[in-house]
Amino acid sequence: MTLSILLQAAGAQGGMFGGLGGLLPLILIFAVIWLFMIRPQTKKQKEVEKARAALKPGDKVITNGGIYGKIREVKEDSFIIEISENVRVRVEKSAVFAATQPAPKKEEKKAAK
Repeated sequence: MTLSILLQAAGAQGGMFGGLGGLLPLILIFAVIWLFMIRPQTKKQKEVEKARAALKPGDKVITNGGIYGKIREVKEDSFIIEISENVRVRVEKSAVFAATQPAPKKEEKKAAK
C-alpha cells in the first residue's frame, strides 16, 4: 500500500519516474508473470518437443488417451502405433508420450491386489 502511494505521488509530481510512473506497476506485474509462469512453461514445452522428435520405430509409448503401444512407423505429423498384434492406429505426434514401462498385464494386476 505504501508503495502504491509513493508511486502515485511520484507520478503526479513528475518525480524520478517521469511519465513511466503509471506504467511501472503494469510492467512489474508482466515481468513477474513471465518469470514464474510463461518462461517455465515454454522450457517444458521445448523439452517435450525434443523428446517427441527423438522417438523412433520400436519405442514403447503411451497416448493422451492412455493407449499403450509400440511405434511402427514415423511420419511427418503422426506415428503409426501397434497397440496389439496386427492392430495399428495412426496418432498425431502431439498426442504421444514416451512410456517408461510397458502396459501392465492382467496377471500382474491380479497379483498386485
